[in-house]
Amino acid sequence: MYVESNPYKLSDTLKMHERCSHCDTKYKIEPSFFYGAMYVSYAVGIAFAVAAFIISYYFLGSSLVTAFVAIIGTLFVFAPIIMRLSRNIWINFFFDYDVQKAEKTS
Repeated sequence: MYVESNPYKLSDTLKMHERCSHCDTKYKIEPSFFYGAMYVSYAVGIAFAVAAFIISYYFLGSSLVTAFVAIIGTLFVFAPIIMRLSRNIWINFFFDYDVQKAEKTS
């Protein structure tokens, strides 16, 4: 789906192919299609933040301030992955993977 497989190459994090190499589905339906992924990104970010808090505060026994620092660190480190994951989730709301179509083009 993405031109660069490494999400931490920040200049190419969100560069996408025009079409799927397996089923030839066009990714960019309209210019602002992926704006909706921002809403998904918020939810995914909250999930990462809650996980970081629970691991830090409850499992590692850190203080409340340290747990919040862990949340900030987690969101900073995983930001490229969260952006890509939210785009993948967003596009899957609108497209289903068609096995028969993929087999025809392969």
